[in-house]
Amino acid sequence: MSRGFVTLAIILLFSNLILGALSGSFIKDFDITWGDQHVTMLNNGKLLTLSLDQSSGSGFKSKNEYLFGKIDMQIKLVPGNSAGVVTAYYLSSIGATHDEIDLEFLGNMSGQPYILHTNIFTQGQGNREQQFYLWFDPTANFHTYSILWNPQLIAFYVDGTPIRVFRNLESKGIPYANNQTMRLYGSIWDAEDWATQGGRVKTNWTAAPFTSSFKNYKANACVWSSTKGKSSCKPESASTPKFQWLSQELDSSTQETMKSIRQQYIAYDYCLDNNRFPQGLPLECTITS
Repeated sequence: MSRGFVTLAIILLFSNLILGALSGSFIKDFDITWGDQHVTMLNNGKLLTLSLDQSSGSGFKSKNEYLFGKIDMQIKLVPGNSAGVVTAYYLSSIGATHDEIDLEFLGNMSGQPYILHTNIFTQGQGNREQQFYLWFDPTANFHTYSILWNPQLIAFYVDGTPIRVFRNLESKGIPYANNQTMRLYGSIWDAEDWATQGGRVKTNWTAAPFTSSFKNYKANACVWSSTKGKSSCKPESASTPKFQWLSQELDSSTQETMKSIRQQYIAYDYCLDNNRFPQGLPLECTITS
């Protein structure tokens, strides 16, 4: 066997180990966590649907745990009158001081826009809600919703357009999600007590079952190994194209695009809610960067 062939084999093996979580199958990469009878997998595990009726909702979680990553998921939401129904897609660790990065799609009455509810928990502390009206019908086609989580920032994207950034401000005394591994979760559940118009509009169970669909999951991420006590992706790899996300920032053009989206479509921002924080806004809201 030639030295060149051996070298190539080693490179390919290393690439497969590092990129094993890049794109995957719901059958191979996820476990059903609840509501088994309300979960359907199609196209050899490339498409997954979650349903909700009065008996149960449903959900899944990734088998892998991640410490930083760029996660993409294409989702098609519940059509028609979905008031009270929440479809969720999020990263979370476990425990009382958990970290969490949330995307929750709040159902609506027919003809009203869906609201994308985002939140970030660090060391068990949340209350960082921002909500956005989606500028398209998310029930007609699949759209891509992404989470970028690296040592510098957490960013939310819709079809490649950033809508929110939470920066690492540990130097200012603000906790950041950088030392707890997280799994990826998806679920559909009844939240009629708060999801639609603050709970004023309840779930119409005559329209059940409510179904959301997920496909084209991709995790360009650092996979944590509990046996080795480390991640399979190291920060020093950030200089290579495969790991650009690990040091990714938003350039000035991207920030301008995000600013425009936020001006047009933001529905709620905790950093603007002085009534909620009479003693003063959270510290991260007062820091400009």
